[in-house]
Amino acid sequence: MASLFRSLQPSKPAELERPRLDLSGPLLTRAFETVVQGTDEQGGIEYWTDALKLKSRMFQQALGQGHPGDLPLETFKGLCAFMASVRRRIAPYLEQPAWDELVEAIVGLLDGAKDTSTTDARIAAFCARFPQDKKHRWVRDLAAEILHNVDPERYPLMLRWVWDRKANTGVIREIWFDDEVDNITIKVDDGYATYLMLREELSQFLSDNGVFRDVIWYVDLLSAKIYADYIAAQGGVYLRADFSHPGDPMEHTRRLLGLDGVKAGSGRTRLKAINGEAFVIDDKNLLE
Repeated sequence: MASLFRSLQPSKPAELERPRLDLSGPLLTRAFETVVQGTDEQGGIEYWTDALKLKSRMFQQALGQGHPGDLPLETFKGLCAFMASVRRRIAPYLEQPAWDELVEAIVGLLDGAKDTSTTDARIAAFCARFPQDKKHRWVRDLAAEILHNVDPERYPLMLRWVWDRKANTGVIREIWFDDEVDNITIKVDDGYATYLMLREELSQFLSDNGVFRDVIWYVDLLSAKIYADYIAAQGGVYLRADFSHPGDPMEHTRRLLGLDGVKAGSGRTRLKAINGEAFVIDDKNLLE
């Protein structure tokens, strides 16, 4: 069957009313400096952007080639290892009959994905298939991970740690230009237009600082480092069960982006089955 995503070339997104984001230039500059410093001793920043591109290719191969309804369970388990907030909760949906229901939800999410004007509606419909409680907040992140990694040109990173209006937390808050940011509620929606605007603003900042290649992945890395520094400042409170105290300045960044999904040399992942056992990736092609 023909791919749902024949081309991942840059496309002009649907015209949306973008919100105004008052971002702090000095805070962004400081964050970018910490990204460069933190990656220098770990292969360099290109090593990290290459890892993000590899993650995206895995999603594209699994969901963008052929029909997503034919997605093998074992392949999807491999993808889950690279989604930090998803892998902690998704185990019950990796068994029948919940697995078939999950696949149906993914098909609906990707149906018409080239039309970004339907993004918020499709994400809402995806989330509505699951219980509306705190234990299922990861569902929103799953939808965001799928859209971004399958078609990164159209879909910016839209995870809850990037911006969660209800909780008034995320990257946007950490770089908001306001001396009283700790005492205000930022009235910015957490829909597609906001995330798109954030990516445009960060892309412009990076271009102004000499970054002209792989800007999409630089934006993701910069965003993760911004929130990772917030996590470190809070003592690792956020997602405490999934984040240990870091031994290096990039540890939280790595985990936010799901790049710690597989333990080197073992194939053993951080994805846990219902019985608590770690899932092991046997498909070498998924890791290469």
